[in-house]
Amino acid sequence: MSIGFAEEVAEQATETVAKTATVTEAPPLVNAFLGYLVVFIGLVLLMVVIIIVGKIFSAKKNMPAEEKAAAAAPAAPAAAAPKKLAPGSAGDVKLYDTNPRDAAMIMAIVANKLDKPLNELRFRSIKEVK
Repeated sequence: MSIGFAEEVAEQATETVAKTATVTEAPPLVNAFLGYLVVFIGLVLLMVVIIIVGKIFSAKKNMPAEEKAAAAAPAAPAAAAPKKLAPGSAGDVKLYDTNPRDAAMIMAIVANKLDKPLNELRFRSIKEVK
């Protein structure tokens, strides 16, 4: 084996390495295929995540009654017996930075503008905007 032959082989190897195409130089069909492949894999992963989350929620939904009662037990003392409401009342109104007189005036104005009786409207909260 001569040195000239070794140099030829080395030149052919460098030419072969230089001729390999990168992804950006690949034919358009190869690029399209790779793009579709990435999107398809992403959709499959998203489908797997949705299936797992759905099974978790359906397992919680199909929980036996005893476990539901045990899970709801800590919330029961916080929600003591509800207050007895006046006939026609829609419940309490939470007031934030508003005195009751102003809240009553606001409710009366809203009822007047809507041409509805006050007992048909439900106010959940009234907050003063500063």
